[in-house]
Amino acid sequence: MERHLALELAGTVRHDGQGGVTDDLITPAGLTHWIRGQSPLLDAAVPGGITADERLRAEVVALRQAVRTLFARAVRPGPPSPADAHRLLPDEQALARLNAAAAREPVAPRLEWSEAAAPVTAVRSDEQDPGVRLLAALARAAIDFLAGPEREKLRACTAPRCVRYFVKEHGRQEWCKPSCGNRARAARHYRRVRDAAAR
Repeated sequence: MERHLALELAGTVRHDGQGGVTDDLITPAGLTHWIRGQSPLLDAAVPGGITADERLRAEVVALRQAVRTLFARAVRPGPPSPADAHRLLPDEQALARLNAAAAREPVAPRLEWSEAAAPVTAVRSDEQDPGVRLLAALARAAIDFLAGPEREKLRACTAPRCVRYFVKEHGRQEWCKPSCGNRARAARHYRRVRDAAAR
């Protein structure tokens, strides 16, 4: 299964395993840990050794809110994730926040060529602030995802207590992972048994 940086960011709000929701970015240390775990997905221009402070944490959380709002828009007419369905931004505000974060780092495409490989394009930036580079990279990843073909396959998991978004990999997929499917089937079975006993 291919990983997407935008989904990874949205997935920092998740089910806590005990019926509630947890936020992996609740502290600067949590954000620092998350950034280090995403180093394979982050642009080479974003230093993996960033140590987050409260300002950067607040900015990434605000960007995540915009991304989750736009994910909720992308899955319509399906339901959004129940984790934040009641506190989504207006679509226009989410778009403005996402685009502003992407625009904070001026970038230029650069062609790289070597004898061993076909030419590739890279992004060149003179930005020195690693926090700005991180925010812009996260915003660009979300823009690429939402403007690309994966958006059409984006779904909110409908399993009880799950709050994740996922990319539907095959036609019959209803849940983000097998454990969510098991939980959904168990809940459905419990409801049938309860309803039969009530008759």
